[in-house]
Amino acid sequence: MAGEVIVDALPYIDHGYDDVGVRESALAMVEEECRRYRPTKNYLDHLPLPATSPFETPLMVNEFERIQNRLPMETLSMKRYELPPPPSGKLGEVSAWQEAIENSMAQLEHQCVRSLNLELLLDYGTEAWKSYLEVFTAMQAKAQLQLQQLKKDIQDVNWQRKQAQTLAGERLRSLDAHWVLLVSKNYEIETECVELEKLVQAALEHIKTLGPTNANDTAPTPEHTNGHAEEDISESNGNINSNSSASASASGDGDGDGDVENVEDVRGADGDANGDGDGDDAAEDESSNE
Repeated sequence: MAGEVIVDALPYIDHGYDDVGVRESALAMVEEECRRYRPTKNYLDHLPLPATSPFETPLMVNEFERIQNRLPMETLSMKRYELPPPPSGKLGEVSAWQEAIENSMAQLEHQCVRSLNLELLLDYGTEAWKSYLEVFTAMQAKAQLQLQQLKKDIQDVNWQRKQAQTLAGERLRSLDAHWVLLVSKNYEIETECVELEKLVQAALEHIKTLGPTNANDTAPTPEHTNGHAEEDISESNGNINSNSSASASASGDGDGDGDVENVEDVRGADGDANGDGDGDDAAEDESSNE
């Protein structure tokens, strides 16, 4: 939503609000925001005008018209509370005296009503006041219940907010520690990679300084042969080669006898090449026995 403000403060787990200068800094930021903020339009334009015509009385309509026309308000008329005689120029007119008499009768009736109200107040005022107090007490008790429920709701909301912020704080601390651990591991890995790159570069430079390699340098060493003698390795290689050639002959010629003879010839040739015949091998065995 455009213009949505995300509140990221967690007052139940954040610290530093009571430090010196924090409140003054916050107030200065609020004042700066209020100074820079200039509303450009009425924020109530999107709302329709309230329909007040069903509740307007003729007196209200007249007052609204007077206010709209910027006319002054009429002063309170005290004529009904006065008993003036007819004007001096109309003392001989019956209508003037008739109007004065009607005014006096209205004033007399008003005084009668006042005295009647006083008598009713003396007779029933106490009971009416008690009834009013009972109603008022019931209203006060109901308001107290509503206030207690409202305070309970506020306390529940604050407790839920505190619990949510506490869980969020623990989660944030765990993620922060995990992030620090990962950053440390990444730093160690990068350091090891840099060291390995240096070693590889040094090894390459050392190889370049040694010059071209000879044929003897490529001969297998005891480390490469895992401690076995070179003769054993050559003999095993010869056996593997003879077996492979025998298999090839068996698969290609289809003659079993000729293949066996060829294999024996190959083995005999290998024996003569290594020890100059079978007699030499027997002599070596006798000398070894002695």
